[in-house]
Amino acid sequence: MASPLLASLRREARLLRGRPWDLAMISWVPLLAVLLLAWIFAAGLPHRLPIAVWDQDHSTLSRQLVRMLGATPGLSVRAQVLNASEAQWELQSMTSYAVVQIPPDFARDVKRGLAANVVLMHNAQLATHSSLIQRDVRQVVGTLSAGVEMQARAKRGDPRQALQMRIEPVRTSLVSLFNISTNYEQFLAAALIPALLHILGMTAGAWSVGRELRDCTLGDWVQESTGGRPAGWSEVLSALAGKLALPWLSLTLCGMLALLWLTVGRGWTVAGSFAWVALGLTALVAVSLAMGALLAALTLSLRTALSGAGLLSAPAFAFSGVGFPLLAMPASARGWALSMPYTHYARLQLEQFQMGASIVQSLPVVCGLVLATLVLTLLATAGLMRGLKRPDKWGGR
Repeated sequence: MASPLLASLRREARLLRGRPWDLAMISWVPLLAVLLLAWIFAAGLPHRLPIAVWDQDHSTLSRQLVRMLGATPGLSVRAQVLNASEAQWELQSMTSYAVVQIPPDFARDVKRGLAANVVLMHNAQLATHSSLIQRDVRQVVGTLSAGVEMQARAKRGDPRQALQMRIEPVRTSLVSLFNISTNYEQFLAAALIPALLHILGMTAGAWSVGRELRDCTLGDWVQESTGGRPAGWSEVLSALAGKLALPWLSLTLCGMLALLWLTVGRGWTVAGSFAWVALGLTALVAVSLAMGALLAALTLSLRTALSGAGLLSAPAFAFSGVGFPLLAMPASARGWALSMPYTHYARLQLEQFQMGASIVQSLPVVCGLVLATLVLTLLATAGLMRGLKRPDKWGGR
């Protein structure tokens, strides 16, 4: 006689073969979604961001500044506006993300040794665009300013060897340790794909168990898994493991293929252990499925379980500390973030992919995810044991 786990697994495989859309949600749909995410961030670095220039000076120096802005890889001078109305239109229509205003008498003030201000008007609501444009415009203006100052000092007879020191007597050395090129593919794509799998895992867990409640087949599932024998704790636990095994294998494989593409396929150098990240991803998918199954077992309602899965998993990336600093969150938000499994997995992935941390530093994360999976699975088993005694609750949407 087959074990409850194998019997449940065979039954789940039979159900998935007969329900192509259920099968799609744990097979080609996740694969298509992670491929889409990888494609979105394939460029790695945002470049040629459109800006407009409002040149009120029309001097040789102002035209040189415009040429330098256009030659910067991160910027593209899309238009040269003639007045404030055109500048406002460029920003509000978002055809340009910023407008660089060169004031009247710009060149004259520079020649007289007076301060000349270049104004950058940018849409700070688009934080990524805004920060990149600010960085590039500062570099261009700083380079132009340093060149003008060096020429002026050279004309006054200052030795060339001392010019650099006099212009910049105090320097800041910025040392980037991880993701030196600020590649958004490494920063966002690699973090968003596991977040997506976390959402799909919770949804799959809730759907797999909740479907049996909706169809009034909870008893049939357990009876078929046990071969008609009375179902105890171990039998229900094995049946649950068998039901979740196929979604776990499929989503884990999907995640592994995506991470392999983002590393080996894209030529990244993994600073730490890829195997440890793979183990963490395996545990994340398992804990996600267990969380979804627990929601269905506790609520005995497919609709409520799916709603809860969306409520818990959808904001996981926002609370993970990857986008917004975890330590800058209020204590309540930080507590919520630390209770979510994805927050800890994201930390493990950053430590191993980018930082080259030792296995000892990431060991608590993997152990915690495995322990959480066991605890949640046991709680879901308890919920199913209770649900088997309440057939009056079956059949709800």
